[in-house]
Amino acid sequence: MKILVVNVNTTETMTKTIGEAARVAAAPGTEIVALTPHFGAESCEGNLESYLAAVAVMDAVVGYDGDYDAVIQAGYGEHGREGLQELLDVPVVDITEAAASTAQFLGHKYSVVTTLDRTVPLIEDRLMLAGLDRRLASVRSSGMAVLELESEPERAIEAIVRECELAVTQDRAEVICLGCGGMADLEAQVKERTGVPVVDGVAAAVTIAEGLHRLGLRTSKVRTYAPPRPKRITGWPITSR
Repeated sequence: MKILVVNVNTTETMTKTIGEAARVAAAPGTEIVALTPHFGAESCEGNLESYLAAVAVMDAVVGYDGDYDAVIQAGYGEHGREGLQELLDVPVVDITEAAASTAQFLGHKYSVVTTLDRTVPLIEDRLMLAGLDRRLASVRSSGMAVLELESEPERAIEAIVRECELAVTQDRAEVICLGCGGMADLEAQVKERTGVPVVDGVAAAVTIAEGLHRLGLRTSKVRTYAPPRPKRITGWPITSR
């Protein structure tokens, strides 16, 4: 099968990191195609950038020339999954929901550790909307910006791991979810320091997408995610103009 893994920001190096994490998690025979949007912010850390990313990800998928069997939206707490589900009938998996749903098989309570504090409410809202908040112990911020995961990796890793430890000792979390696509390669370090299972959303999303495909399941086109009604939409898709 072929899975499109779409970064929500325009930073190519982060797309590469996400793509590599997806390939490590993928089963033999699964092809991973990592896409970078043609427009948008270099990192998504607020509502404005998240809404821009929602359109940019849909545009990147619509503009992709080729077949695919599933799409992964690789941004934590970002908007747009519902729009993709209206556009497509293949499975669409968001890494926020993939990580949280996977965590609930592994422990009673889970925590998410993310980047800046301003993104915490976005993640809380997405988990509540998805019905995944009942067993959420906390959403913690490392205080590190998304791009600092690459520019200052040692300081970023220490800040993230420290918050993961506090989530376990203070918030009583039994599972940790890494709350950013760019954290995909930190799983082993967090697990070693905390002693609890650690879920990377990219890896979880790949596994879920593969499972849905293997079961022959596709997005329901009845009611909520029915195809958009035919009408003139000015300037869309953007990249085909």
